[in-house]
Amino acid sequence: MKTDYQQLLKPDIVKSISGLALIARVIVDGYLSGLNHSRRVGPGMEFSQFRSYEPGDDLRLLDWKMLARSGRYYIKQSEIETNIAVTFILDASKSMLHTEGELSKMDYVRVLVASLAYLCHQQGDAVGMFALNDHHLHLLQPKNQKQHFNRLLLELLSITNEGTWPKNTNDSRKLHDRTHKELIFFITDLYEEQNELTEFIKQLKTLRNEVVVLHVMGKNELEFNYHGNLIFEDLETGAKVKVKATDAKKEYMKSLDRMIKKNRDALLAQGISYHLMNVDENLGETIGLFIKKRNKLL
Repeated sequence: MKTDYQQLLKPDIVKSISGLALIARVIVDGYLSGLNHSRRVGPGMEFSQFRSYEPGDDLRLLDWKMLARSGRYYIKQSEIETNIAVTFILDASKSMLHTEGELSKMDYVRVLVASLAYLCHQQGDAVGMFALNDHHLHLLQPKNQKQHFNRLLLELLSITNEGTWPKNTNDSRKLHDRTHKELIFFITDLYEEQNELTEFIKQLKTLRNEVVVLHVMGKNELEFNYHGNLIFEDLETGAKVKVKATDAKKEYMKSLDRMIKKNRDALLAQGISYHLMNVDENLGETIGLFIKKRNKLL
């Protein structure tokens, strides 16, 4: 996948609707071009119309008779009745404001969700988004209209990260559709006090849906790339602790490994996919994961 989008990851671009839309298009189109196809081929496809070939289209969809007659490349554009809703549930707690470089974890989440929503829009899927903390709840029910994608971008930019994950979110049914095929991406840094996040996530799983947890962390969080005497502050509680980096790193890495293993095992036991996402990594891997999970529901 091309990495040109990295040059666009600037605060003034990420935090505008036009900029976010541009990044999403560059990421998705670049990934699909590298994959050499942009549409699923399988049963249930019905012919709709012809259109001109575009880089990244599946060559198997070329109409060779039209090429012989006109000397131009045309694609048989088809549609698949998927009836799939894609829902993004975002942890909007204050810990998601952890920043490395110019952007916070939440900024990277905005780019990721915008990219996946753009891909959904191209596929004709309905897209919804919910972002919550103990101060606010952003709701955007799944739809597949063009203007809905722009509304989603606006909602993404309006999210304010405050406080913690809500303590009383027991009724997960309000945040997703339990009666239809649905792909849920729960995006969080998994910082919790009493398993409130993991317990909520477990409630999302049904026999008809796929639930994917993206555990978002920065490179420094994963590798503890710090030196000297430091003061760390909990963004959610304001608590501070003074540490010496060389002394703290070994115990921190052990605790991090235990936390990741515990959460991964608990979620996998419920049939929920767990993926650790380093914000420094190429977003193409997550797009590939999305396509794989989506096709599993078809």
